Amino acid sequence: MDKYECVLCGYVYDPESGETDSDIEPGTPFNELPDDFVCPLCGAGLDEFEIIE
Repeated sequence: MDKYECVLCGYVYDPESGETDSDIEPGTPFNELPDDFVCPLCGAGLDEFEIIE
């Protein structure tokens, strides 16, 4: 699964890890995150994330 980085602060969402502070289960792909998900570090919305390789 692809990882996504917040372009504002550099936080990386790794689907294999999920985001336990936001109740996102490990294995949740980026495209299945809820629309109201925000970066846990800076509060940026999903539109501020870019795929990284």
